[in-house]
Amino acid sequence: MPIPRYKAPSRTAYDIVIVGGAVIGSSTAYWLSQALGSGASILVVERDSSYEFSSTALSTSAIRQQYSNPINVKISQFGIEVIRGFQERMAPFYKDEPAPDLGFKEHGYLYCCSPDGVKAARERVDLQRSFGAHTVFLEPGPLKDRFPWLNVEDLGGGSWGAREEGWFDSVGLMNGFRRAARASGVEYIDNAVTGLDIADGRVISVRLATGQTVACGTLVNAAGPRAQQVAAMAGLSIPVAPYKRYSFVFASANPIPGRMPNVIDLSGTFVRPEGELFLTGNTPQGDGPAGYDDFEMHHEEFDDYIWPALWHRIPSFDALKVQTSWTGHYEYNMLDHNGIVGFHPQVTNFMFANGFSGHGLQQSPAVGRAVSELIVHGAFQTLDLSPFCYERIDRNEPFLEEAVI
Repeated sequence: MPIPRYKAPSRTAYDIVIVGGAVIGSSTAYWLSQALGSGASILVVERDSSYEFSSTALSTSAIRQQYSNPINVKISQFGIEVIRGFQERMAPFYKDEPAPDLGFKEHGYLYCCSPDGVKAARERVDLQRSFGAHTVFLEPGPLKDRFPWLNVEDLGGGSWGAREEGWFDSVGLMNGFRRAARASGVEYIDNAVTGLDIADGRVISVRLATGQTVACGTLVNAAGPRAQQVAAMAGLSIPVAPYKRYSFVFASANPIPGRMPNVIDLSGTFVRPEGELFLTGNTPQGDGPAGYDDFEMHHEEFDDYIWPALWHRIPSFDALKVQTSWTGHYEYNMLDHNGIVGFHPQVTNFMFANGFSGHGLQQSPAVGRAVSELIVHGAFQTLDLSPFCYERIDRNEPFLEEAVI
């Protein structure tokens, strides 16, 4: 890990302190700054402003509407709206240069479905379409016609989102939110939160690695895979931990003709095109919590598990060569794989924005807006994210999502 070069804050008190400045923290800072203007002081504390090890920078940067819960479908639909209009939205904050184009590749997702899973897959497609998604279910014959390079012999079909799904520039999204927030008066510092002071059921101050203590009106936990570390500083606990995900970029001796979507195999392995190359990953063997600083690569995951799955599903992937690879962390919610969004009922100014389990990037526009609404208005104003409340964690009542990768 890099040696930190921390910076002290410019004030001794802030209305809002956000712990974590990657895409969730910066989206929250952006929406707050637009809602409050100069009427509030906002501090974002980011422990590594290079973002080298952030989940945002190491993400595979995709967005889909193929979920089993209506709220997740709606969250992604707003995310698509923001991604498509991001350049225009950010233009006021890029006076001397073009605002970022997120390079949205609208290739869609293709979820392979087992024969036993057809009924549930069709029900999910019907749900998604009822909210305006463009998902369709293709039986094996039409699926093979549409994607002739796909092995459909063991499939019951596949759900395909032909529009408003794909992948985009994750760092561009984060940097846009961050730049807009800073231009609107939000202060960012390179520093680390080392402790929280609690009195009368509230966070009253935040202690920093550089020795300062700053008073705090509202504390937002946007610390990604380190969310439980921050919660513990307030005497709280959430079932969120870093889970390692390995990404591999490979070349194939045989190209895939046509417009290839992001293919999700029955094995959980995914693959999509990246120019003339391909990006792939899976749920690793022995999946479980990792160390916060553990980014060690396991190259055998590709040879032993990913490549056999790819070759089975796409037979032309018989001659592959890995070009590059990296390890990232999911901020994994071990209860139900969905985010935790909202205030704690006892520590009443402690806001959670955690546990998105690989969906944080695509959900960041809606989550940042929702957190802002709770802080500014005391209630959700647009999308109702109350199913993501902390209370379900305390009650051990999962809010289940079937379509988890």
